[in-house]
Amino acid sequence: MSSMFLIILSCMLLLSNSGRTTTGAELGDTLGKGRNITDGERLVSAGGSFTLGFFSPASSSSSSTSRRYLGIWFSVSDDVVCWVANRDRPLTDTSGVLVITDAGSLLLLDGSGHVVWSSNTTTGGGASMAAQLLESGNLVVSDRGNGGAGAVVVWQSFDHPCDTLLPGMKIGKNLWTGAEWYLSSWRSSGDPSPGNYRYRTDTKGMPENVLWDGDGEVYRTGPWNGLWFSGIPEMGTYSDMFSYQLTVSPGEITFGYSANAGAPFSRLVVTGVGEVQRLVWEPSSRAWKNFFQGPRDLCDDYGKCGAFGLCDAGAASTSFCSCVEGFTPASPSPWKKMRDTSAGCRRDAALGCATDGFLAVRGVKLPDAHNATVDKRVTVEECRARCLANCSCVAYAPADIGGGGGGGAGSGCIIWADDLVDLRYVDGGQDLYVRLAKSELGKDGIRQRRPPAAVVIGASIASVVGVLLIILLVLLYVIRRRQRPRVSDDDAGVPAATAAVHARPNPALAAPSINLSSVKEATGNFSESNIIGRGGFGIVYQGKLPSGRKVAVKRLTQSLVTDKRKEDFIREVEMMSNTRHAYLVELLCYCQEGGEMILVYEYMENMSLDLYIFGEDRRLRASLNWVQRLDIIRGIAIGVEYLHNVKVIHRDLKPSNILLDDNWRPKVADFGTAKLFINDQTDPTLVLSAGYIAPEYAAQGNLTLKCDVYSFGVVLLEIISGKRNRTLPTFLRHTWESWKQHEIEDILDLGLIKPEPDLLLGLDRCIQIGLLCVQQSPDDRPTMNQVVSMLTKYSSQIAMPKNPMINSRCEPSVSQVVSDTEPASHDRPGPSLN
Repeated sequence: MSSMFLIILSCMLLLSNSGRTTTGAELGDTLGKGRNITDGERLVSAGGSFTLGFFSPASSSSSSTSRRYLGIWFSVSDDVVCWVANRDRPLTDTSGVLVITDAGSLLLLDGSGHVVWSSNTTTGGGASMAAQLLESGNLVVSDRGNGGAGAVVVWQSFDHPCDTLLPGMKIGKNLWTGAEWYLSSWRSSGDPSPGNYRYRTDTKGMPENVLWDGDGEVYRTGPWNGLWFSGIPEMGTYSDMFSYQLTVSPGEITFGYSANAGAPFSRLVVTGVGEVQRLVWEPSSRAWKNFFQGPRDLCDDYGKCGAFGLCDAGAASTSFCSCVEGFTPASPSPWKKMRDTSAGCRRDAALGCATDGFLAVRGVKLPDAHNATVDKRVTVEECRARCLANCSCVAYAPADIGGGGGGGAGSGCIIWADDLVDLRYVDGGQDLYVRLAKSELGKDGIRQRRPPAAVVIGASIASVVGVLLIILLVLLYVIRRRQRPRVSDDDAGVPAATAAVHARPNPALAAPSINLSSVKEATGNFSESNIIGRGGFGIVYQGKLPSGRKVAVKRLTQSLVTDKRKEDFIREVEMMSNTRHAYLVELLCYCQEGGEMILVYEYMENMSLDLYIFGEDRRLRASLNWVQRLDIIRGIAIGVEYLHNVKVIHRDLKPSNILLDDNWRPKVADFGTAKLFINDQTDPTLVLSAGYIAPEYAAQGNLTLKCDVYSFGVVLLEIISGKRNRTLPTFLRHTWESWKQHEIEDILDLGLIKPEPDLLLGLDRCIQIGLLCVQQSPDDRPTMNQVVSMLTKYSSQIAMPKNPMINSRCEPSVSQVVSDTEPASHDRPGPSLN
């Protein structure tokens, strides 16, 4: 019977070929019963996006007809083939034909009627079986039943990927059947047979994608963090085009993406030279643009620096590798003389388990999580407690930063018990908490983080109590929102920020409110002993919530509560409620009752930045070394970049508005003057902090994102020098001259220990960035996105700044609010109230 079937098919082929034209033809998008596709004919999807037909690879060294394949390609770019049926068994001439059987199998036959490739579908559907090329690029075989109603897909090309991942496809594993979907490279540009490279989803531990060369790992994306893979933060920059899906269920663990409405064609491809590329079609130039390529640099080479080694692509002087603090090279001689870092690093001091602490390693791609333990249901603090209680735990990190946007914020828990491998710095990376012995905590400015009392014993109790408190707060918040009046139809055309202030006295703000009695209880009825800061418009108190959490309570002076102050208060609540990020101070709740206007923030253990760079206490000034100051500069830049990305201008960036948490992470604070750049440009009031105001803002009131860039540049140079811009009239000129004469050590704060020579190179680059930010013309200043790139990617180019001439004759042409940068006479300044 089989022989008879092949003979009949061969006769059909001969008859079909004898009547086929040489120019070929489009056969619509569907191959049904009794039809076939011969070389020169093709299916085209309904919208014309994809084409299926026979082809020869463009760079094949053989003649155009000696090696023929059945494939699917982009209609706009027919040289880009995204799927091949017979990739490892080419046809030798143009006599090939694709047919569909009654059982629903697609068969690719050669001129002799032999099966070259088959979809191996066994469902019996008779005449109702059809193959259709969809607009997604998916070739689908389905049983259409009666008239196509209730069509059942029995096979699809998306389940058999080649080297390309299209929107709607997925890679990963079916946990029920064990089937795996992965990408495999072409052997060469002229040979689509499977090559050496495979791109797979590691389904153990925390899912991440891994590029393999044979049996060896070449490159990792880093674990999925709820928003992107931790080693590819740029995924967030094109989230307007694509939506990512990481599915973890009892049935499968898979990764894929979908194209948002209006997005151009895109593809993720693994190449024959061992690269993973995300390419996007640009219609105007009719070319594919490379949005991402991994490995991106030598630090992406898997395990380059060995166990507990840390790779920095901008540190050529150290062969790009160093050890995590508290570790030293395991083989010092090969490391130093031969630049062989494969042996990695070892601990300087043995762990003591219960007495240990953690060092925050900031801005990294998280290490290989193949054997890590993951629990997404716990908080980060509970994660820390679990790691501390487990003497085998060497590090932990949040599993999901979806609520924090970056850095170490978020929830969930990843715990590593093995060596930390493939750790590197990455722009926009996450925070990893590495376990160190007690003796290592406190060295070189590393702050010891003592575990809270009874955290380990009471973790389960705290978890239950925390959940109950959250439920209670949510219920109170929902009830309160339902009681508030809605904005009237007359306010429908008012921009969001303006309507919140003017439409009603008690706007429905996103942050929860708290009653006055609770605030008084938290602060000891505003006790003088709890004051941690004073400003021109109010006082900041240290408080403690019933849960035991420390908070900073910002209370505006009632006698100064004008309509303008009320607007500033509402603006700050609204801004802080809708802009959450690891490098922004978090607003927990607010109070507007009995004439009081109060804001309750997360408590910043190390207070404000100006205490450390301008304070008279030399010990405090020396406590922040150059490396830590550089981390603070980067953190501030990332925080301001986030604000600009959501179209918010801070307007009053200065050291007193930069707070430091217990890990010395900077957090931008004080949003009472912030402006919604797009929705709220009607208020002519200027906020002038002497020494930080951009020239064009002071003179003409021209408010743009570049005003914040100028202020950031001043803050950057102040952090380096330890000098106030306003107390040194020639501050910028002096910085410029010293930098031009390559006397950068004259700019560095005298209270700091002189950095090593390789760190001085980073200092020179940082000063150059600061001078670019304070250019007189806004057009000469970089954007904050560019600033962050220059601070974190040492391969990025930096323009040469001009002399930042200061025009002292610039006079404001609109009303002012002068913001004093000096704290009131109190020994511990807190969050600014200005």
